[in-house]
Amino acid sequence: MRSIEQSVIRLGFEQIDVLFIHDVDRWTQGKDFPRTFAAAMEGAYRALDDLRKHGSVKAIGVGINEADVAADFLRAGDFDCVMLAGRYTLLDQSALDVFMPLAKSRGVDVFMAAVFNSGVLAKPTAKDVTYDYAVASDEIVGRARRIAAICGEFNVPIEAAAIQFPRGYPAVKTVVLGMSKPDRIRQNLNWCSMKIPSALWDRLKEERLIREDAPSPA
Repeated sequence: MRSIEQSVIRLGFEQIDVLFIHDVDRWTQGKDFPRTFAAAMEGAYRALDDLRKHGSVKAIGVGINEADVAADFLRAGDFDCVMLAGRYTLLDQSALDVFMPLAKSRGVDVFMAAVFNSGVLAKPTAKDVTYDYAVASDEIVGRARRIAAICGEFNVPIEAAAIQFPRGYPAVKTVVLGMSKPDRIRQNLNWCSMKIPSALWDRLKEERLIREDAPSPA
């Protein structure tokens, strides 16, 4: 509560749109994950829920890296949204197994982050490119380059496909993009609005580069 109070002072806002419990997952917490998850639900969640009930916060959620943990949070509490990093991308659709259907059934909005899987889907031909914050394996780089080659056949930048792909799932309401330079804002907006033919998604499925049950963006 004190942390949020300080944030409100710094922001100068009387009301916050969304508050997230961040990085309570195995990748971040390691062996401390069970204890941290319990502390989040018994402490942070209760605080955020109270703030939402009093109208100080419009929505509460969690921001994490693992789809199964995201599903655990949805079962444990009443969340409005989840920011999920890297688990529903052109390279990893593991969120389709349990989390995405669960979010859809409960009316939980999904904010999809890390759609480039920390680099490889933005620069698949770069040297020592990263995947999930570590140097990508040859297998991952190879798949990314195959996806990029098919995108090239349709004159679509792989970045545009990476940004638009998650938006095909009904529960995904927004894609979160990090930008280091002002001109990247315009570039990302162009990729977001670029027309991508449905045949591109069909081809990726035919080549088994994305899952058959992944909804294609309209």
